Amino acid sequence: MSRRRQLEEHRLNLGEIRDIMNSMKTLAYMETRKLTRFIATQQQVINSIEAVASDLLFFYPEMVPSSSGAAPVYLLIGSERGFCGDFNHRLLAQLDDLYEPTADNRPNVIAVGHKLCTLLEGDSRILTALDGAGVVEEVTALLNRLASELTRYNPRDLSLTCLFHQSNEQLLAKPLLPPFLDRLETTADRTEPFSHPPQLHLPPDEFFLQLTEQYLFAVLHEILYTSLMTENHYRLSHLEGAVKHLDEESSELIRVCNDLRQEEITEEIEVILLSADNLAVAGKPAHGKNRSQ
Repeated sequence: MSRRRQLEEHRLNLGEIRDIMNSMKTLAYMETRKLTRFIATQQQVINSIEAVASDLLFFYPEMVPSSSGAAPVYLLIGSERGFCGDFNHRLLAQLDDLYEPTADNRPNVIAVGHKLCTLLEGDSRILTALDGAGVVEEVTALLNRLASELTRYNPRDLSLTCLFHQSNEQLLAKPLLPPFLDRLETTADRTEPFSHPPQLHLPPDEFFLQLTEQYLFAVLHEILYTSLMTENHYRLSHLEGAVKHLDEESSELIRVCNDLRQEEITEEIEVILLSADNLAVAGKPAHGKNRSQ
């Protein structure tokens, strides 16, 4: 096989890869469009729950358990699939920055996302490794698996912080347990328009426990949606660069193949001309032979 044909075959293979990557880029873009709607709705739910928590904690601030002495656990939301650049490596780098590596209270880690779990394979900090969600329809199933893992721990003995990518591609370490710590801080300087605590159909501590469960369910939904959308943004950017590189390489291969084809044509013309000259020489009568006759 000539070098030109080898390059042509390589260019066709690159074209197939380029088409696959372009399809993946389109799917990632469609996923971000869906997630934008989901996140907006989920944020409204969280705002409502936090408003209720603020009202409740103004009158019952003692219900928020202290985080001192609780076992630190970090929930890392990584990527389920690849083609998203340094998405998972940034999470691990941020985790290392959150505590001293030589400290005795090294945090335990719950890792979510196949690609992240692969990077953490064999790490002594891992409590649980869970496959993540590749599309928005898989988030609910993932949340159920995650909830099953968290129910193994007493929420009053757990200091849970979630580390994930925000929609602006910045990392956020969001405390989840003990719950409503930020609400507790804002109620300290709050002027309450009501002189009496809210009327509850449940004891305040039981109501607070159920409110915490609802809050965790809602905020984890939002975190998983946000992380998945940012993952797809990373994938879009990464694939766009890869497609552009393949297009440039394909254009260069076309140029090289055209040059090689021109060389082949030139060689073929030279062979034809040489053959024509040889035929012309062979067809001429010999002068010496004519004189003898």
